[in-house]
Amino acid sequence: MKRVITYGTFDLLHYGHINLLQRAKQLGDYLVVALSTDEFNWNMKQKKCYFTFEERKRLLEAIRYVDLVIPEENWEQKISDVKEYHIDTFVMGDDWEGKFDFLKSSCEVVYLSRTPEISTTQIKNDLNNK
Repeated sequence: MKRVITYGTFDLLHYGHINLLQRAKQLGDYLVVALSTDEFNWNMKQKKCYFTFEERKRLLEAIRYVDLVIPEENWEQKISDVKEYHIDTFVMGDDWEGKFDFLKSSCEVVYLSRTPEISTTQIKNDLNNK
């Protein structure tokens, strides 16, 4: 069984997120999503989410491409997650290209292109401008 992992906040879930999850799942048999906790988002990323961790987790668990949702609590956990969950492929959007190449000694690292016309930031900006 080929295991894939990706990380994110997944707030204001949209079709760009679904595209990423579907493409990540196509790279293996089992998709783990490490979902940023509210504390991690606020303390480390200075990001305030609309939905709570538990709400975002429930949304992700309802998506057929997602097999397991785990909490992302710090930047450093990626190495231990790859080992603990026996990950074969680590996937991130190409806006992170090169940032996780240090994992290449433990698993394949793939950067997928983002859906260009949509992002959570764009949604928030569009709503603020209306």
